[in-house]
Amino acid sequence: MRQAQSGQVLPRTPGPVWVSVSSLLPGDSPRLAGESPGHVQLLAAVQDLPPILVHRGTMRVIDGMHRLRAAKLRGDETIQVDFFEGDDGEAFLLSVDANIKHGLPLSPADREAAASRVLGLYPQWSDRAVAVATGLSPTTVSAIRRRMVLPDGPEAARVGRDGRVRPVDGSAGRRRASAVIAMRPDAPLRAIAQEAGVSVGTARDVRARLQAGQDPVLPPQRGTVDRREPSGDNPVPLLRTRPGNARQNIHWPSVRGNLIKDPAVKYAANGRAFVRWVDAHVVEPTEWSELIGAVPPHWRKSVAELARSCAGAWLAFAQELEDNA
Repeated sequence: MRQAQSGQVLPRTPGPVWVSVSSLLPGDSPRLAGESPGHVQLLAAVQDLPPILVHRGTMRVIDGMHRLRAAKLRGDETIQVDFFEGDDGEAFLLSVDANIKHGLPLSPADREAAASRVLGLYPQWSDRAVAVATGLSPTTVSAIRRRMVLPDGPEAARVGRDGRVRPVDGSAGRRRASAVIAMRPDAPLRAIAQEAGVSVGTARDVRARLQAGQDPVLPPQRGTVDRREPSGDNPVPLLRTRPGNARQNIHWPSVRGNLIKDPAVKYAANGRAFVRWVDAHVVEPTEWSELIGAVPPHWRKSVAELARSCAGAWLAFAQELEDNA
């Protein structure tokens, strides 16, 4: 049976067809709370909705339960369907992928539950690959993996987004590389890497650590210091972010492309107006240099205060959106 690859978007059978509404069954949805009645009512007023995605083998809906409920509410007897042929695991991946990219967004709890399911289905996938599939950060996926206590032996490996298999525990490879270097200190890095079964970069790092008198194996604590939760007694100061070191860089054109596909936005006057408003107010980090250069030096302090005021307004806007979600 065909196995899903990490980070892969699985293909659909081409061409929508009309099928009976009564022949379709609810799918394995990533939405913990089920469908939103308000969203169903909104879609029921919209004509020419996109086809829903259905698993051909089971006739269960992969993506489009809100549209199916809206069709039933209108009394429609048929609905347009794109069929998918694959196993249940692949169907669930498609369902999560579709719900992340358009329509009513998945809640954080929905995405975390989906990540747990994907980790159970594909434990060999890397944290980054699962994060891309579920719309979470790799750090969050790593925490979910630890809570699930998935088995990882010393020689366990994971499949990355590029399809390459990498060991979870790199200490064995590093020790093999150090043994090769000890026997042949003048060997080329590529030869060391090939014999030890590690990357050239790892071989280079092992050689540098040995030359510095350090253990070739990285300390397990390395890389965890910056991820500790801040305590209430020691608040973390606000970081001044610049283009290139922003903590999270959201690309508005990508969000916009998915947002305008959502029928709740595309077919609503206020939805289209909102997209136009954001177009005029979002500033991409790459545009900063030109904008800063356009401000005369004697006005820069005042404009900086204005920028801070706008940033505060955006934060309040974000908070209200999250409170209403």
